Amino acid sequence: MRTARRASTMEVPSFLRQLVKETEKMVTFFFKGGRRDSGSDDDYYENDPDACSPYLERPILAKDSAEGESKWGITYAMASMQGWRAQMEDSHTCMPEMSDALPDWSYFAVYDGHAGRTVAQYSSRHLLDFILDTGCVTVEEDVEQVKDGIREGFLAIDRHMHTLSRNESWDHSGSTAASVMISPRNFYFINCGDSRTFLCRDGHVVFYTEDHKPCNPREKERIQNAGGSVTLQRINGSLAVSRALGDFDFKEVEWRAQTEQLVSPEPEVYELERSPEDEFLVVACDGVWDAIGNEDLCAFVRNRLHVCDDLREICSQVIDLCLYKGSLDNMTIIIICFDGAPKVTQEALQQEAELEQLIEQKVAEIIHVIRSKDEEPDLLYVMKFLASEPIPGLPPGGGVSCKRDCIIAAYQKYAAAFRPLEPMDTGGSDDST
Repeated sequence: MRTARRASTMEVPSFLRQLVKETEKMVTFFFKGGRRDSGSDDDYYENDPDACSPYLERPILAKDSAEGESKWGITYAMASMQGWRAQMEDSHTCMPEMSDALPDWSYFAVYDGHAGRTVAQYSSRHLLDFILDTGCVTVEEDVEQVKDGIREGFLAIDRHMHTLSRNESWDHSGSTAASVMISPRNFYFINCGDSRTFLCRDGHVVFYTEDHKPCNPREKERIQNAGGSVTLQRINGSLAVSRALGDFDFKEVEWRAQTEQLVSPEPEVYELERSPEDEFLVVACDGVWDAIGNEDLCAFVRNRLHVCDDLREICSQVIDLCLYKGSLDNMTIIIICFDGAPKVTQEALQQEAELEQLIEQKVAEIIHVIRSKDEEPDLLYVMKFLASEPIPGLPPGGGVSCKRDCIIAAYQKYAAAFRPLEPMDTGGSDDST
């Protein structure tokens, strides 16, 4: 198994620097005095004028990534990026072999923290232990018993963290949790909050988890029964998720059961029988889903698997794509592949090469037109122009933004060809007598 590594801190491409300037206008409008969209997916509604902005002036683009495989045949990779957020509050768990007692089971999870990272970090390290400690997950695999054990594990760790938060003065953080437990026979999809998981089978999304939002009728009813309200699609105008671990300020109605509080720590758990046609699973936080939907992401990942055998690189491409599409949140994604996943083909590689040749040709034509008007070619203008052009063969769900490396290389090649030469230093001396 390859170990985790931090992405190189290489020079940020000029395209990204220009993209930052463009996006900064949007950030300034929405989060520094402009009217904020009440439907945006920020976890907390900023109503404290003395609070520090949760957004940076420039996004942090460095990625953490990892990859590995199990002895029974799955491969996985993950990548995460802080992005525009002032803090990195995501955590994750990747267990291709779940435990010594269950070596042919796997567990993968993404924890999206808010108002701090303490709950997300603690959950990523200990939630699986709490689930296994119930004794319900066994080799015999009684499906209903496994599902009960998962629910009991969530409730148990939430009670435990509630005690720790009081005794050790924890922050007021909470965390969503989206995970999948894989047995030799079944998938167990687990969701608490608005992170999400889906399964691609035979080229299509056949299952995905439902987000837990305060405006969902069932969630809204529970919130109101606990004495709360849903305002601006948030609990009491504040919290944008209705189920989460932590968030103990929203779990203080003493006469209500643990699962009937303003915020519930109870996950929804679904099982689905495995199939030889299973291709891959995606587990990701809402920073990804803010920018791309299930079907588009499924199509994009399948397309990339035909031309790239580096799963970690595909995870990184997804995160970059979501940044370009406007995600302002932390982003974490895990992709788990099975034997049925698409493989690299020469035909797909040839089509990719032809696409990049076409893009290079279009970049050259755009720069030529710009230079014929005695204007300096601008990379952001080139990108916008290409986005308005019909370009056949672009990766589905990705568009022209996912071909940024090709565009940057072509831009640097042809823009340099038109750049006027600097005056040469003749090396002459003025001190002759």
